[in-house]
Amino acid sequence: MILVTGGTGLVGAHLLYKLVNNHAKVKAIYRNERKLDNVKKVFSCYTEDFQKLYNNIEWIKADILDVPALTEALSNIELVYHCAAFVSFEPDKYHLLRKTNIEGTANIVNLCCSYNIKKLCYVSSVAALGQSINNEPIDEDTVWNPEADNHVYGITKYGAEMEVWRASQEGLDVVIVNPGVIIGPGIWRYGSGSLFKKAAKGFKYYTSGSVGLVSVYDVVDIMCKLMESNIVNERYVLVAESWSYRKFLGALSKSVKRKPPKQKASFFFLKIIWRIDWLKTKLTGKRRQLTKHIVRSLNTKQNYNSDKVKTILNYSFSPIDQTIKDVGSIYQKQV
Repeated sequence: MILVTGGTGLVGAHLLYKLVNNHAKVKAIYRNERKLDNVKKVFSCYTEDFQKLYNNIEWIKADILDVPALTEALSNIELVYHCAAFVSFEPDKYHLLRKTNIEGTANIVNLCCSYNIKKLCYVSSVAALGQSINNEPIDEDTVWNPEADNHVYGITKYGAEMEVWRASQEGLDVVIVNPGVIIGPGIWRYGSGSLFKKAAKGFKYYTSGSVGLVSVYDVVDIMCKLMESNIVNERYVLVAESWSYRKFLGALSKSVKRKPPKQKASFFFLKIIWRIDWLKTKLTGKRRQLTKHIVRSLNTKQNYNSDKVKTILNYSFSPIDQTIKDVGSIYQKQV
């Protein structure tokens, strides 16, 4: 039997569909009952008969910080896909990020070792990779610099990876995937799905940076192939293409039949805006929309190299332009 953590998120929900559609016996963890609708929405992107497939999942209410509940979830499990994570770039969320991403992952890997799980797949992020030197493409060997001005999400995803590698030294077979921004349908209120929602309202500005993109279909397909293979104790960058933000926001806009952004937001302008946003948060208590690290990312050109996974699996990524077009079409039907 297979266990999926983070089953109500974008990757987890698409992974669950792939697994149950292939007749695998699956357990999935959830924390919030309302988010189970996310899974049904994702399943409905594939088939009208989604309820029948959804009913094949054995749902366990558990938090990855709740060891007794996790102990129950891991009984009779052979393979674990650890997709659960908290995503935020807000500095004041650092302690929550640490608890969820590092302590939660430590709980998962400790129990996997205790229960002699055959193999664990951990969904990390390109945020946990080091920074490029001399504009060379970032790959699996790019060294993380703990002394750099890293953002809080990247720090905690890197810390989570350290827990996974520790478990590998204790005898647990693991694989790690480091996806870029994952594009996929079904969840529109947050994550990359919310970008289609924003595109439908209209983007006014673009920035000078670039972003690594990958289809959710490719992410879950590669995860399954890695788990079915004899590959252990390796990590893989999953980025199909690196696009400028101007091209990316333009494609998002086109996919929902809106005009692309025409104005470039300068680095200086954004530095003013993130400071205003910080002050607004202090005065109102609302969550941050823009931080120093987000502004830096929006203006940084990054290139990624996914040759390792392409070679080992003889894999070809889906074209990003077609992925965005398809997801935009689904957005217009569902929203």
